[in-house]
Amino acid sequence: MRKLVVAAWVSGLVGLVAAVGCVAGLVTGYTARTVTSDSMTPTYRAGERVIFERVGGSGVGRGDVVLFSAPDRYGFDGSVMQRVVGVGGDRVVCCTAIGTPDERISVNGKPLPEPYLADGVADGMGRPYDVRVPEGRLFLLGDHRANSRDSRFFAEDHGGAVPVGAVQGRMTDDWTGPALLASGALLGLVGALAGVGLGIAAVVVRRRRAAAPSAPWPGLV
Repeated sequence: MRKLVVAAWVSGLVGLVAAVGCVAGLVTGYTARTVTSDSMTPTYRAGERVIFERVGGSGVGRGDVVLFSAPDRYGFDGSVMQRVVGVGGDRVVCCTAIGTPDERISVNGKPLPEPYLADGVADGMGRPYDVRVPEGRLFLLGDHRANSRDSRFFAEDHGGAVPVGAVQGRMTDDWTGPALLASGALLGLVGALAGVGLGIAAVVVRRRRAAAPSAPWPGLV
């Protein structure tokens, strides 16, 4: 009886703590979004479900795809997804060999390899630029350069660069973390429910023992 009660408490509490901790890790560590435009094709297409790690702008670097908010630019409070091309101190220039298969953006004087580009087009808008990215800001572009309203269109605002504080998360193709947390939450819930079941069993056993007839006094049989 005592062992059953102890098992109920241990299983219930451990399971509850695990479930709450894993759910909190999911909520605070990751966020899911549905891609709403084609500005990041062919890497991510409209309607595709993606996962972002909740990291600040100081934790991202060149090549990362980030989720950010810029209501003053876009006129809405929703999130926008674009790729980091330049960080604070970088010089980003467009473009070399414009209109040819060798068209490239250069970052700090070096042509930037961009295998993710739609149709291999590095510009697509005929909007040459030469930007020194201010410290604490990021120069962001879509992968579909002919269909992306990105840093190129806001040159009057810090060369188009976005403050690192606007970043809400970084795209990840590794689902290991979220999957482990989700599994932990599920196992924790099972453990908590098992604790409840054991607790109910302990109550039933105790009631049955209390209701059982007492043995007759010795010598009165």
